[in-house]
Amino acid sequence: MNRSRTFLRGLAAALVVATGAASPALAQPAVKKPNILVIWGDDIGGFNVGAYNQGVMGYKTPSIDSLAKEGAMFTDWYGQQSCTAGRAAFITGQSPIRTGLTKVGLPGAPEGMKKEDPTIATLLRAQGYVTGQFGKNHLGDRDEMLPSNHGFDEFFGNLYHLNAEEEPENPDYPRNPEFKKKFGPRGVIHSFADGRITDTGPLTRKRMETIDEEVTAKALDFMSRAKQSGKPFFLWWNSTRMHIWTHLKAESAGKTGLGIYPDGMVEHDGHVGQVLARLKELGLENDTIVMYSTDNGAETMSWPDGGTTMFRGEK
Repeated sequence: MNRSRTFLRGLAAALVVATGAASPALAQPAVKKPNILVIWGDDIGGFNVGAYNQGVMGYKTPSIDSLAKEGAMFTDWYGQQSCTAGRAAFITGQSPIRTGLTKVGLPGAPEGMKKEDPTIATLLRAQGYVTGQFGKNHLGDRDEMLPSNHGFDEFFGNLYHLNAEEEPENPDYPRNPEFKKKFGPRGVIHSFADGRITDTGPLTRKRMETIDEEVTAKALDFMSRAKQSGKPFFLWWNSTRMHIWTHLKAESAGKTGLGIYPDGMVEHDGHVGQVLARLKELGLENDTIVMYSTDNGAETMSWPDGGTTMFRGEK
């Protein structure tokens, strides 16, 4: 709770400084703007994090738990019911009903971010922040919907949920190249606010084993470049763990001896640890607001490893 209030105070101070620059009567002393690091998992239930389950699940998440120990734990709040809705609610600050982003769109669908909907990144960039989003997006796959067209200086990541990305590898997927061209998923995108867009290739089942490592490497580089620039940064890092279908590399599979969900959570916690370690290496840990959350809860079908809920539905 305290960190949330600090975040709001920091933004308010930045706005006062910006206003004071235009009106001497309102001039205020310069306030150092904090970096903002938002770390998200995918389809991770609250009880899948060690700080909440107190070891009952049989594995540990020390990196994520360190945030709970040093900050505040949120125990009584509701999230959205799907990936798109949860992400849209966070980045726009609006109910998905207002933006129309209540459901997952198919490849090429008109559902997605609209230019009239400002984002946290848009507002922070106007305050002098460098902004980067790395990992899963799921807010529309057309060029005009990419994060780099909605306040982010740089984006690297995938545009859909994992089971949609691997559909072209299914034996019953149409083999007509024209069908795939029109209805198939785009690959992992690297784009910039200046209009550069590169498709780095499909997110295949094999690539899914290490895509979070690619994303983490890009995020770490962004943090280092932001430090060198002397500007505060806003970084939104989005893991693909633990969405279905999770494909783990050999080094992660069997790590806990408890199954793919626990193994994936341990791997995910390791990636979170890398991001937090880079903060410390750069000397920014005391100048950065850090938040950990997910887009929604676990799939109910993943019970007993995840998916416990008092509500009806999938997640």
